[in-house]
Amino acid sequence: MPPKKRSSGSAQKKELKASQDSNDNTALSPKSHEDKESEFVSLCEELQVTNPICDHAWRIWETEIRSLDRAHMPYSNRQLWGACLFIAGIELESTKLTFTEFQKVVGLSVKQFISLVKNMDVNVDTISPKVNTAVTRLENKYDVTLALYQRFVKTCEKIFAEPDKVKRNQLLENSWTMFLLAKGTSLQMEDDLVIAFQLLLCVLEYFSKRCSPSLLQSPYKSAVTSATLSPPTRTSRRNQGKAKPRPPEMDMQLLETLCKEGDCNVDEVKNVYQTTFCAFLDSAGLSGLQALPPIETLSKQYEELYQKNKDFDARLFLVDDETLSPNKTEKTKVEMTPRKNHCGEDITLPVPQTPIRAAMNSIQQLRVELTSASDQPSSNLQVYFKNCTVDPSEEITNRVEELGQVFSQKFAQAVGQRCEGLGRKRFNLGAQLYYKVMESMLKSEEKRLSVQNFSKLLNNATFHTSLLACALEVVLATYVGNSLKNGGFGRGSGSSDSTETDLCFPWILSVFQLHAFDFYKVIESFIKAEPTLKHDMMKHLEHCEHVIMENLAWRADSPLFDLLKQSREEGPGEQAEPPATLNQPLHHNHTAADLYLSPVRPSRQPPATEAEPLTPGTKPPRSNSLSLFYTKLYRMAYLRLKMLFSQLLTSHPELEPIIWTLLQHTLQNEHELMRDRHLDQLIMSAMYAICKVKNVDLRFKTIVTAYKELPNANQETFKRVLIREGQYDSIIVFYNLVFMQKLKTNILQYSSPRPPPLSPIPHIPCSPYKNSPLRVPGSNNVYVSPLKSSRMSPVVMTPRSRILISIGESFGSADKFQKINQMVSSTDWSLKRRLDGCSAPKPLKRLRFDMDGQDEADGSKSSGESALIQKLAEMSSTRTRIQEQKLKEESVKEHPEP
Repeated sequence: MPPKKRSSGSAQKKELKASQDSNDNTALSPKSHEDKESEFVSLCEELQVTNPICDHAWRIWETEIRSLDRAHMPYSNRQLWGACLFIAGIELESTKLTFTEFQKVVGLSVKQFISLVKNMDVNVDTISPKVNTAVTRLENKYDVTLALYQRFVKTCEKIFAEPDKVKRNQLLENSWTMFLLAKGTSLQMEDDLVIAFQLLLCVLEYFSKRCSPSLLQSPYKSAVTSATLSPPTRTSRRNQGKAKPRPPEMDMQLLETLCKEGDCNVDEVKNVYQTTFCAFLDSAGLSGLQALPPIETLSKQYEELYQKNKDFDARLFLVDDETLSPNKTEKTKVEMTPRKNHCGEDITLPVPQTPIRAAMNSIQQLRVELTSASDQPSSNLQVYFKNCTVDPSEEITNRVEELGQVFSQKFAQAVGQRCEGLGRKRFNLGAQLYYKVMESMLKSEEKRLSVQNFSKLLNNATFHTSLLACALEVVLATYVGNSLKNGGFGRGSGSSDSTETDLCFPWILSVFQLHAFDFYKVIESFIKAEPTLKHDMMKHLEHCEHVIMENLAWRADSPLFDLLKQSREEGPGEQAEPPATLNQPLHHNHTAADLYLSPVRPSRQPPATEAEPLTPGTKPPRSNSLSLFYTKLYRMAYLRLKMLFSQLLTSHPELEPIIWTLLQHTLQNEHELMRDRHLDQLIMSAMYAICKVKNVDLRFKTIVTAYKELPNANQETFKRVLIREGQYDSIIVFYNLVFMQKLKTNILQYSSPRPPPLSPIPHIPCSPYKNSPLRVPGSNNVYVSPLKSSRMSPVVMTPRSRILISIGESFGSADKFQKINQMVSSTDWSLKRRLDGCSAPKPLKRLRFDMDGQDEADGSKSSGESALIQKLAEMSSTRTRIQEQKLKEESVKEHPEP
């Protein structure tokens, strides 16, 4: 008898919801859980969980965690159970204890807990995106708060000279608690390191000027003026009851000293003080207080905030509590900085660089580079404007002003309602960079084309909005910094749904309602036009370009699809990117002018004059922007495929060009499969399809497990894939219902005696923003024309096509599998919204692979466990680190540093 299949994630969700509806408000009933271990039930009582959470956590333990290899998991059952209960509480949105109270019960620090959750995600579907988001936000907030506390302690050591240790500790407790309260009540984004640090300086100014000068050290002692606090204004008896507390007066000398010591811009700190900090003092009832605020008042208010947020208690940093103990690597953050030795060679030496210091240095460098720039058009730009057939001056300045207002409002909504002025200051920096880069671009175009009339380009609103957005992205990324970006364990650097901060890319696109494909056109020209751009900022913009190519440019409303439609209508001679050119070096002279005006004007016509109307019967010019986009897309797709292939199929090198051919054919001829989807979904599906037809034992679980280790990995890429309009499911369901159905005729050709010809392997240069090209992978091969699309696309499953389906990797109940088979057999399944009068199957909450050894749809077992899975299971942590290091080294070789 075949092993019994476990229920699907959807079935679990319905079961949990029914259980929650009936028992959610009831206390835990130990008698209802006699089927569970008594120690587990006791822990549930200590954590005050409900019956549904107890049941759900035990199910996670039984089905996912109990059988894990514990050799590399130094955690007790109690700690593992605690993590299961935490996951269940997040998924069911029902938690009574704060996170610190939870930690105290299970005995885990923040970092230990996060490491534990990472280890629990070995079965791919144990940690849902919802839980991953919650854990990632927790980790980001902890990292920011830890960095702020470490800087707080160092700064206080330089400020205060209180000899009495007890009084000194009271002073630190008072000021740190006020800062936590101010940050928690005033900032919606508590993981914004820079604004939080500026707020911390305001708090330190508040406390320093209320201390006796004898308790302060230099230079703070001399910075405190004799009139630190002005005497209160006398009011008439008639208005005494109506008088409002006077806002606290800033001691500018003291504030400037604090900003100088902290490498912080004094104007920005002053703005934070006058808006955010003063508003906080009003709300906390501290505005009129001239003495130090009582700790009891501050602690009581923070306790209410802490209990409301169910967060970790950051006051415990003051007592070195073990729940907030950092890892050894967190205690001393070090960045590697190139230094020259005596021989003049560049070597890498460790230079102490805290997260706050790194962020402040980056901001300072940006400000220095923009010292001579203005947030208004320069005289040189004005000359270019006047040389245009249609003077764009008024439209440009009006657009900048309107977008500035929009940006400031959206910034305040994301960060804090009192931060609109701060948003305006950041926008002004972006405007300075915008005009500076624009002038550099025009000078370059003038030299290239020997013209001065750029009327079409400078009257193109999309170009200006994209250029301004790119400048602002540089400013925003500079303020966010890279020191604390960990990306979360379920998402990588390629993720577009960043959780470090709401201001991360692609936030700026939504602010300006700008299409990602339009933004992409300006990136390369922006980098080339701004020679002072830091290396890490160049890498950031290149990362933005990758995110656009892999996902954002393929959203349903993207103008990319209009260009592809036009390209297809123009016939095979006007392909997005002829495959025969793939193995040629990526050399092009396209500038932003070419990309924004293409295909409006003929290719040899400069942007200095208006485009002439097309003669009837002639084809419109080919789109430079589409051609360059596909050129870069192919190269990025091949690099991604090669990286995944190197982890999984090194024993089958002959499959790499075949998988690439299928992937390239899909991107060129079946690009509708990319609509509202992700490039990596097609890469994994193409790899599985070719292995299936070539009888190579490679399961989707193995592919996904390896994919999770890639730097561009994103958890939702394989857990939440668009199946049909409004319906999402796992990568396996996408493969079976969409990818395989669309391409099965092409896939099966590879099992025939005369397989289709192979596509050329792309030439892999360095980044287009660098100069030294690299060796071409597979350059000894000879290639011919690409795979052609078959006119016939059979929908009914045949014995040959049936072998392509992903079976034995359960993604639902047997009933759901039967419905999928019916859907596959239906001739119009892609148009149906319902099946036999029933609603379309809901997406699974959990993704399951290869359960109980099943390898066939009928539940039969395979003769032996997959060698690849055994290999993955036997890899030690040491070998994994070596493999990751090797991949990073290969990546460096393919993308050399400038």
